[in-house]
Amino acid sequence: MSAQRHPVIAEDMSTLLAQRQDWQRLAGKHVLIAGATSFLAAYLIEFFATLSERWPEQPVVIHALARSRSKLEARFQHLLEYAWFRPLIQDVCAPLPDFAQLDYIVHAAGAGSPKQYLSDPIATVRSNVLGSLNLLEQARQHQARLLFMSSGAVYGHGESDQPIAEQDFGALDPLDVSACYAEGKRVAETLCADYHRQHGVASVIARISHTYGPGIALDDGRSFADFVAAAVAGHDIVLNSDGSGTRPFCYVADATAAFLTLLLRGEGGQAYNVGMDEEISVLELAKLIARLSPTAGIEVKHPPLNPERQALFRTGGHFDLRKIAQLGWQPSTALERGFARTLRYFTT
Repeated sequence: MSAQRHPVIAEDMSTLLAQRQDWQRLAGKHVLIAGATSFLAAYLIEFFATLSERWPEQPVVIHALARSRSKLEARFQHLLEYAWFRPLIQDVCAPLPDFAQLDYIVHAAGAGSPKQYLSDPIATVRSNVLGSLNLLEQARQHQARLLFMSSGAVYGHGESDQPIAEQDFGALDPLDVSACYAEGKRVAETLCADYHRQHGVASVIARISHTYGPGIALDDGRSFADFVAAAVAGHDIVLNSDGSGTRPFCYVADATAAFLTLLLRGEGGQAYNVGMDEEISVLELAKLIARLSPTAGIEVKHPPLNPERQALFRTGGHFDLRKIAQLGWQPSTALERGFARTLRYFTT
């Protein structure tokens, strides 16, 4: 990877900086980000790094926690020369070093896609439960604000034609193959709320819906990543369903703006939905990505339904975003523009 920030990401950082936020509150602060190489955390690191590059006298000190040094150094090669970028190579569940200062903590460690969490369900639970305890203790000791990256999976199974609000929950079988992820997130959320009630920790929860953009792993296993991978390779896009299921897709820079809003101004002990409030069918998304592909003429094909496909918690539905809208956030990137930027990231 080049030792420079990719132009698409650099453009997104400029857009974020232009938003009406009191970014100066971050000057000279120390931020611990667990799961630093994960898709969502990496964008946050890019933003904090952009601030530090602009404020060399008062940089944001980034403690980037990851399990793989090689993966961290490959993803952030352009930051390794800076003293304010401080790699921390360990598991989020292991004892953490003594920090002289911590002002903000982000817990984004752990598996994020069915392909990942179904392959190691025990580690998935550990990172959400033990990792959360570890980081919440740090937040308590340092009086730091903490953002936990949760998921719409906590809402469980269910169908509704109404937007899903923060108080809406469906059934969730704790013995289900996917419960390691959803139940782990639920317990972590409970810990965040309990640390707020018992110790006054400003722990804020982001319940995240489908998010895409530059840096998504093309072998992620979810349909939209498969579609992008095919379009980048110039292959036909192959569906293993009729594509009638609908999903809301939020561009990663929009989601990052939400995370920053919650980190700075979210209410402790509270959960906020983060996502897009409009849906598109899987088939229409495949057609859109095929049309945006740099290779002309790729097609969308429908083989017979594959019963081995990973089950989803819901086949449709989107979030009610009114709660986070009260903090001044709403998604703004149209789907076509967001996926065009994603393809540009992978092809330039």
